[in-house]
Amino acid sequence: MAAADNEPRIMKQGAGVPWLYLAPALVMMAIFIVYPTITTIYLSLQNQTSTGSAAADCVPGQSCWGIFENYHYALTSPIMLQAFRNNLLWIIFMVTGTIVIGLLVAVLADRVPYESVAKAIIFLPMAISFVGAGVIWKFVYDYETGSVQIGLLNAILVKLGLAPVAWLQTGGVNNLALIVVGVWMWSGFCMTILSAALKGVPTEILEASRVDGANEWSVFWKIIVPMIMPTIAVVATTMVINVLKIFDIVYVMTGGNYGTEVIANRMYQEMYSAFHTGRATAVAVVLIILIIPFIYLNIRRFQAQEATR
Repeated sequence: MAAADNEPRIMKQGAGVPWLYLAPALVMMAIFIVYPTITTIYLSLQNQTSTGSAAADCVPGQSCWGIFENYHYALTSPIMLQAFRNNLLWIIFMVTGTIVIGLLVAVLADRVPYESVAKAIIFLPMAISFVGAGVIWKFVYDYETGSVQIGLLNAILVKLGLAPVAWLQTGGVNNLALIVVGVWMWSGFCMTILSAALKGVPTEILEASRVDGANEWSVFWKIIVPMIMPTIAVVATTMVINVLKIFDIVYVMTGGNYGTEVIANRMYQEMYSAFHTGRATAVAVVLIILIIPFIYLNIRRFQAQEATR
């Protein structure tokens, strides 16, 4: 009996105890995520200035979209269609560029003795704010109508005997010029994540493939890439989310002018320049809807990785 009395007693927690630990986080999410989201959706169903219903702004005898009038603007107006097109360009070129450069640097840096220095240089732009990067590259792309060019690129062109280019004002060029800034900033992020994935590839498999006669190209594409493909997919979806929200670079460098408008910048302009709260919140809701599928893919990918551990 004495031995039984000395055994430690196991206290059982009630079913509600875990919720007590989660309560602070749930309250914070409700205040800063759930409530603002519901308010945004409500305001998007009001008129342009959110002072009444959208139906109140309808003109008798003309077609009217009622409470979905702001969404009609967000999905069909020429400026929003331009923003959708430009965001698609950002997704295609920036996501591809950051992953390719990040993977290339990760592979090459892994084979040099000064790996940490090389990676630090590539990652350094991430330490700069997006506004700061926009200001720096605006000077790089600067175009003057006179013979004296203070922009780095145009100064080089003039020295080579070529005509300067209005990088940020020329359609077809300015969007790619802005995307270059994004690639410059985010390649370091992709490199860091992909480098960690490369470190996890078993060296025994790589050495065995080389012994069997596989060259480095075959080892990379047939062994390394398939093994780190889950990480590449996570990086790609994360970058798509970042690109859909791109704002700072466009706002600082062009303000969305010259055909460079993007979704987030349009939302800002509608809210703080045109004071069309209804339209701005409708654009915000559209942006949220576009981002949700990629967040879901990321969550599913994380769950699949956890299941294999």
